[in-house]
Amino acid sequence: MFGQRLQIARKKLKLSQEDISTQIGISYRAYSSYEREDRKPPIDFLEKLITKFDVNLNWLVTGKGEMFLNQQPSLNNDELEQRVVEVMKKYGVIEK
Repeated sequence: MFGQRLQIARKKLKLSQEDISTQIGISYRAYSSYEREDRKPPIDFLEKLITKFDVNLNWLVTGKGEMFLNQQPSLNNDELEQRVVEVMKKYGVIEK
């Protein structure tokens, strides 16, 4: 599940929920709700998570592939947002 993988990635980074939320610029409460899957995260959260922590969106959503992308080519913000939306729609994280 998405929330479980989000928690696994955070623990692999050796960060607390508060650390991640502060670094991404959201409230601790909001971040915690994403891990518990009480709320679906907005696209801008995922963009920041990918950019700041190099988390593989495909792994985060599907569990497939590597957890982190160290060699991923740089994307500009528009390309990154488009890719995030495509993957999230494909796996039903957001509506089509």
